[in-house]
Amino acid sequence: MYSEKRVRELLETIKRGDLSIDQGIEILQKLPFEDLGWVCLDHHRQIRKGFPEVVYGPGKTSGQLIDIINKLISMGGPVLVTRVSEEASRDVLQAIPEIKFHPISRSLTWRKEAPSSRPPNRGTILIVSGGTADMPVAEEACLTLELMGQPFKRLYDVGVAGVHRLLNRLDQLYEASVIVAVAGMDGVLPSLLGGIVNVPVIAVPSSTGYGANFQGLAPLLTMLNSCAAGVAVVNIDNGFGAGALAAMINRV
Repeated sequence: MYSEKRVRELLETIKRGDLSIDQGIEILQKLPFEDLGWVCLDHHRQIRKGFPEVVYGPGKTSGQLIDIINKLISMGGPVLVTRVSEEASRDVLQAIPEIKFHPISRSLTWRKEAPSSRPPNRGTILIVSGGTADMPVAEEACLTLELMGQPFKRLYDVGVAGVHRLLNRLDQLYEASVIVAVAGMDGVLPSLLGGIVNVPVIAVPSSTGYGANFQGLAPLLTMLNSCAAGVAVVNIDNGFGAGALAAMINRV
């Protein structure tokens, strides 16, 4: 994927004469986006947003996912594909052995190399889950942060049904620069956190819960109605969105 660094390297290569202007133009023609006929890959997003386009798995065939991933790898990655079925993941792994499948979050990732150094920030992002059933969404946020080169820690299964578990980890809460809170059922966890810490809390309603949870609608409304200051809410099960927002905040 073309970052600002790669564009500078390309221009320096042309300047040295190692690459002709026509060859440079041919490369740059694919920079804004690339039309594969059934998908337009946004190669410019890395420069605009600091992270390349993320692929949403559902609704795509195994062949389409393989084509997209191969193209993103050829551009340098990193690659993140979310919500991939087990069947599609097997097909992709068979075609692209270097890809990695994460069964808990049902995600596919690829990265050419790990970040060389810890990015400058105020601290570490903390991913908190109300229960073990919220882990798939929480792990999606973790993968996003990992690929974006942001330091993070996990704090799982500390929901309000046993609030002493959370209050026993106050030192970790106070050390965090941003908190991502994933909760289903009644969705109270982000409000509790927002009343304790002085950093942004990104609330993620999950679809875990019994019938009146309404597939995450109940915790979504609870989080939107939070009386705690500093709580922002993303969509139901949107671990990627929460991770990306936390990374953007942590970079500032």
